[in-house]
Amino acid sequence: MKTIAICSFFVLFAMVAGLVATTPAAYADHSEVTIVPADGSGAPGCEETADGCYIPTTATVDVGGVVIMSNTDTAAHTYTSGNPSDGPDGIFDTSLLMAGSSFEWSPDTVGEYPYFCMVHPWMIGTIIVQEVGAAEDDHGDDHGDEMMMMPEGDATATGMLSDGTMVSIWASAPTAGEAMEISIEFADAEHVNHDIMVTQDGEEVLNDEGAHHHEGTGMHTTAPLSSSDPVDITITFQGYGIDEKTGPIGEEVVFTNVVPEFGTIAMMILAVAIISIVAVTAKSRVIPRF
Repeated sequence: MKTIAICSFFVLFAMVAGLVATTPAAYADHSEVTIVPADGSGAPGCEETADGCYIPTTATVDVGGVVIMSNTDTAAHTYTSGNPSDGPDGIFDTSLLMAGSSFEWSPDTVGEYPYFCMVHPWMIGTIIVQEVGAAEDDHGDDHGDEMMMMPEGDATATGMLSDGTMVSIWASAPTAGEAMEISIEFADAEHVNHDIMVTQDGEEVLNDEGAHHHEGTGMHTTAPLSSSDPVDITITFQGYGIDEKTGPIGEEVVFTNVVPEFGTIAMMILAVAIISIVAVTAKSRVIPRF
């Protein structure tokens, strides 16, 4: 009897998740972005990885939006506009940002802003500032990323942590030779820490560990994909907070065969919802009792 009740709960949740998830829109919402240093970036080597030393290496934000520069690493870093060769250009500078500290910058001019760490000059990144509500490019520029919007209520896929926090993702369409953008939202949560692993055809295209999102939302970019096949996304929750972490640490929410195309989305969400709950239950050993 208990087994039937548990299965009924899984199926009910999956059906609800399938109904609330829809296809992404054609515009990108970049009102806020969080940038963190790669773990261990105080030593050379991160510059040779797909993720780079600042994550994301290229961040996009709207004019008037907020760039949160958060130091989740154990070493002190700076986010200094300019480049190691020419030095600071004076547009923004966090000064020495100690572990666990953050700095916010609100840009007022469209453009591309390179920055680096004055302590560890191999750490470089770029912030792209665009007009609010700007339509996405037609792949005519160098990066060729297909962006997506994170509209309220619409998501590529949705899962849930055992504490009831809804986890939603918005993903651009996987395209061979291009990077894929994945936005993530932990509903009604702040200072969220998590890892994200993305694989395509069994090959790792993103492994972002120690991501921190000040207001529960953020964006991640994969390495260029080898094909247009769907991807698998695993979110590993690492706690709420900056210094002391709380919540169901270590739980996983798994999204499989993610390809945000109309017509396949409803069926895909059903599978995602069931897999999400099973992954959480197995990890936490929280079994509902009736």
